[in-house]
Amino acid sequence: MSDAKSPPALQAQTRLLHADRMSRPEHGAVHKPIHTSATFSYERAEDLVDVFQGSKSGFIYARQGNPTTTALENQITLLEGGTASASFATGMAAISAIFLGLLRGGDHVVSSQFLFGNTSSFFQTLQAFGVDFSFVDVTDAQAVKAALRPETRMVFTETIANPRTQVADLAGIGALCQQARVLLVVDNTLTSPALLRPGEHGAGLVVHSLTKSIAGHGHAMGGSVTDTGRYDWRDFPHIYDSYKKGPPATWGILQIKKKGLRDMGGTLRGEDAHRISVGAETLGLRMPAQCDSALQVARFLEAHPAIGKVYYPGLSSHPQHERAAGLFGGRFGTLLSFELREGLDPLAFLNRLRTVILSSHLSDTRTLAIPAAYTIYWEMGAERRKAMGIADGLIRLSVGLEACQDLLADFSQALDAAA
Repeated sequence: MSDAKSPPALQAQTRLLHADRMSRPEHGAVHKPIHTSATFSYERAEDLVDVFQGSKSGFIYARQGNPTTTALENQITLLEGGTASASFATGMAAISAIFLGLLRGGDHVVSSQFLFGNTSSFFQTLQAFGVDFSFVDVTDAQAVKAALRPETRMVFTETIANPRTQVADLAGIGALCQQARVLLVVDNTLTSPALLRPGEHGAGLVVHSLTKSIAGHGHAMGGSVTDTGRYDWRDFPHIYDSYKKGPPATWGILQIKKKGLRDMGGTLRGEDAHRISVGAETLGLRMPAQCDSALQVARFLEAHPAIGKVYYPGLSSHPQHERAAGLFGGRFGTLLSFELREGLDPLAFLNRLRTVILSSHLSDTRTLAIPAAYTIYWEMGAERRKAMGIADGLIRLSVGLEACQDLLADFSQALDAAA
């Protein structure tokens, strides 16, 4: 295993674990070192010019990346089965880079109406700059089709909606976008590549909040955009001539890096890139265990008399259960949400939890709970929450790696006290 490139016979998990070593980092290190230099030098002026002009690979200024962030990008590309990735300081920086880097005033976007709160807020900002949005029910591909216009540039959806867990019709939407030659952008944060590769369903770009399941331990922030190679960038009208270098397959990610990263400066720090990279190595082990616990917790809650409703794609009662089973390979993610029986106080219930942590994060190794309507979705207002199906008493839960019997015991004592 001393070759610069991993042998093609190796499985993805093995190649991921050995990705840094295969690139031959300095001094035989197993991990790519953390690079903190803000700038990079060249002995020959001609080399510096070539790197600036894009005819030779290399590093210029850390705002556009460094060897540590590049190593992480290679891992994310491997995980998603894509062609190239760009990394960012946060998931919202990654989403912003896509939309601000590719769209112009007068463009139209078809988006899921079930959106992460900050994504929804960002789209409101874009509307003020002249980008038009149609928000539709993405569980039905025909709703997406009905919203398409000649000026539609993108369709955007999440795999599983936060917090009500609606599952998008990715297969139907992907086929529709390929037929219409429209770019499909999928936020894969809640499923991760351990459960789903959206490129296999027609997505041209895949976005992640790396802070969540890929980093996994709640100690580093980051985001990424991966080009899956499934979209023909010759069909996209807003690629600048200066970025039409090399094969068309490289145009989109190059423009996202130049306009969305270099110009806007949402740069991932080398220290965080290293932490995320180490976390990504165990994604394939963590995610199945957390999903299995989430299913047990969801079944326990659904059967408890103090619970009014549970939303989790792994339950047969979920409207998109069969679709989720087919898309995600029999596991259903770490996120679920539930409502207490009418008359019970959700805040008093949360205060009785002892093992579960009250926090806004997702896909941590620890189990986290939050009253969604009163916190992360408060700013959007009652009308928008109602449209998204977020009841005032909805509790969002992200299941971690604790022993499942400890979680069930914690929920049991808190629910019994609340009832």
